Amino acid sequence: MIVIENVSLAYRGTPILKDIDLSIPKGGITALIGPNGAGKSSLLSLIARLQPIQTGAITVDDLSVASTPSRKLARHLAILRQEGAVASRLTVRELVGFGRYPHHQGRPGSEDLAHVDAALDEFDLKPLSHRFIDTLSGGQRQRAMVAMTFCQATDYMLLDEPLNNLDIFHARQLMRLLRRIADERRRTAIVVLHDINQAAAYADRIVAMRNGRVIAQGAPEEVLNVAVLEEIFGYRMQVERMHGKPQVLHHI
Repeated sequence: MIVIENVSLAYRGTPILKDIDLSIPKGGITALIGPNGAGKSSLLSLIARLQPIQTGAITVDDLSVASTPSRKLARHLAILRQEGAVASRLTVRELVGFGRYPHHQGRPGSEDLAHVDAALDEFDLKPLSHRFIDTLSGGQRQRAMVAMTFCQATDYMLLDEPLNNLDIFHARQLMRLLRRIADERRRTAIVVLHDINQAAAYADRIVAMRNGRVIAQGAPEEVLNVAVLEEIFGYRMQVERMHGKPQVLHHI
């Protein structure tokens, strides 16, 4: 379980996160939704210790994010950042293999190579494994980045807008794959999503944020209702149910 207690964050005097208290259970998919500037990416970066915690505390399976050695923490959680900058002359196999670095520290063994092969298979990247990153489409590159995060073999995967650059077919395929990984491999995925209907279809829990605060949290049917959505996004939108899941007609 990830426990966030009384966490606030400010940048040059501007509040980014305000008094966040949140528990994210182990297992399944938790989606973070909200408008631009809500604090979703900042919250992920604090959990992953990409920036220091200013106030409050965060623990991952009872390990303090503030004080646990980086190598130990990297065996528990992996993060895909939104910008995802990598060297262009890496091959897909080399990129995915970077996910194993916390385990082998520059000396990959047979187990590490097996993990790389498994990740390439899982994300259907074997045919692209010897291609350089700068020769890939945006969607192919994004899949390779998620595969690298998966290859780290952590219990928690933190994914900041993993559907970037993906068309509707590949976005659906990635969400279905994350669902299978959560169910069959008992991984926990915490995913920042702008497509709230992808969150409705695949997430077990939704955390809705606005202006640095958690506005609502719970199962999709508890969060994705007219009143909560208006509070989060600032306008009323129609919500229907299809196959037992809420569907938000935000474009009408």
